Formats: sequence, structure tokens, C-alpha cells
Amino acid sequence: MTAISIDQASAQLPSLLSNLAPGEEILLTDGGKPVAKVTPVENSEPQPKRRLGSAKGILTIVSEDDEHLNDFAEYM
Repeated sequence: MTAISIDQASAQLPSLLSNLAPGEEILLTDGGKPVAKVTPVENSEPQPKRRLGSAKGILTIVSEDDEHLNDFAEYM
């Protein structure tokens, strides 16, 4: 976690926010005392709900297809 004073943060806010990685936190301090924590938003856009059958015709599941495993025999 990075600690930075409020004065420094206000001068560098655009840069701090653009460089903020997922899971990273910035601790804002005032007079050396922690006052706030800045964290990135995990997922800002809602994901559309998946509809049943939306992969129909795109995905094929073959129930008895072990032949492709022969290519990995030397690794087993």
C-alpha cells in the first residue's frame, strides 16, 4: 500500500488514479495520520446476463472423443 499526503495527492491525483492497479490501495494521510483509502472499482460496468441457449450452434460437445488424448501420451 502506498501512503501519500493529501497535499501530494491533490497535486498528482490524475496520475495516481491512472496508475492504480487492481487490488492496489493508496492511503491518504493528513499530518502523518491516515484519513482515507483509495481503491480501484472492481467492475464498473454491469455484465449482461447470459441467456440460456446463447451458445447453441457455436459450441459442440463430443461425448466420446478420447483420441485427442493420444497426443499427450508422451507427457504422462
